[in-house]
Amino acid sequence: MSTPVLERPESPSIWIAADAVDQARPRSRQRQLGASDLVCERRAAYIHHGWEPTDHIVSPAAMLGTYIHEGLTTAARREFGWLVEKRVADEVIRGSIDVVQLDRVTARQLPRRLRPRVPADVTTVEDIKTRTTYRWDEAIRYGATPGEIRQVMTYTRLLRTVGFADTDGQRVLARLGPIPVERIRLRFINRDSGEEFVQEIPYDPAAAEETVWWLERITETEHPEQAPRTFYGPGIDPQCDFCPFATACWGTPANGRPVQANIVHNDEDVARCLADYVAAHEQWSKADRTKKFVRKAVDGADEGRYGRNALSWQGSEKTEKKPDVRAMIEIFETLDAPIPTVPDADRMVRALITAGIPVPLRQVTKKGTRRIAVKAVRE
Repeated sequence: MSTPVLERPESPSIWIAADAVDQARPRSRQRQLGASDLVCERRAAYIHHGWEPTDHIVSPAAMLGTYIHEGLTTAARREFGWLVEKRVADEVIRGSIDVVQLDRVTARQLPRRLRPRVPADVTTVEDIKTRTTYRWDEAIRYGATPGEIRQVMTYTRLLRTVGFADTDGQRVLARLGPIPVERIRLRFINRDSGEEFVQEIPYDPAAAEETVWWLERITETEHPEQAPRTFYGPGIDPQCDFCPFATACWGTPANGRPVQANIVHNDEDVARCLADYVAAHEQWSKADRTKKFVRKAVDGADEGRYGRNALSWQGSEKTEKKPDVRAMIEIFETLDAPIPTVPDADRMVRALITAGIPVPLRQVTKKGTRRIAVKAVRE
């Protein structure tokens, strides 16, 4: 009697489970505008006006960032006694602050169990951001993006004006009222290596007011499309690749063209785009000349750190082994073996022409990259 062969069920992707859990989070089901949505004006307007998302994006990288984030904040709460994942809100916007470190005076107003083990010198709001190695140099060189600054500045403004939200689990904190936050800290974590980089900035009332103005522009719109797009769309900016409103914003590709082609409807649109192209090319040309000059100027410099930048040289001479054709011919002749030959098309064409024989031809279509060319024209 033969033993029956049991078919092994196909293993589902673990990201299916991770996505289901992520979609069940309160933040994913939240419909009020959140501080983390202050990345793009058009996206914020869709949320403010209550539009349903048109795109379901599964981003393993983003979910990994969430898991790292949760693990780090949990460890900080247990080890340092920091306040983590605390909610703030007003009539327009809400959010969950990663970390709040209270100063000694404010901490004394809380029950002992909620006080930090080591109070901060000044009350600090901290936001944790993860980056891949690909974007790590960008984080160290330029720090937080404008959207990230708006997000953490919004948290801080809400704490300073309203205080902690009066919700379950933090009503004791809400009774403190407005919190005098003086410092903002952005902690960057490299998702690949675990490297840590900290950027600290003081609370800036002017920057906070600018964020309020940014929000007012959103709330004053009557339709999401009245809000401008902050980015250049899918395939160019990752923020658009993973936006839940990408289709509502850009539409679907037509005739195999990129979605950006959907926003060009007439000659005026083309003229405006070409003007932007020429202006950008002029800036690029100046920047390219500067880079070429610097490359020549530091040609004699050794590798190492110079100020805030590190110099290294790439593409130096390399020694590699290649087949020795002459030696191989000698081996083939010694073995009395035929030497492989490759037809020489050029010699064959010349021979046919010399003999007066028409050269046979065939139709060959080569598909190259479609390139744009923009030139100035006289009025």
